Amino acid sequence: MSLADVVSTARDALTVKRVFGEPYEKDGTTVIPAANVTGGAGGGTGHDEKGQEGEGGGFGLSGRPAGVYVVREGRVSWRPAVDPNRVVTVLGLVLVAFLLSRPRLVRARAAVGKWEMLAARRAARRATGAGHEDA
Repeated sequence: MSLADVVSTARDALTVKRVFGEPYEKDGTTVIPAANVTGGAGGGTGHDEKGQEGEGGGFGLSGRPAGVYVVREGRVSWRPAVDPNRVVTVLGLVLVAFLLSRPRLVRARAAVGKWEMLAARRAARRATGAGHEDA
């Protein structure tokens, strides 16, 4: 595939129909699906030691549902798509972060408790007039 073919094919693939699906209507409600589409392309030419030339390239597209526009009684509303894989991934990352930080939180709370206890002892000694003896 030549570079011109790659560019032409990529241009044909990157249309608004990749983002917005065909609207459909039922019972006076029109639904227009939408997606997030990303893509990339690359190519190049070159010569080898024998003087032979070559060129090549490629492109790729990726899409995931974003949601739908709902048109009903002259009003348009957006209904986002919920990706269960993304929800589970985010919840898993939050859980891992909590479990990794928990030992530090426990140590920090214990240290704060220790300092509060020492401050309370000092205050009690001052109040009772005790010397440098531990209470």
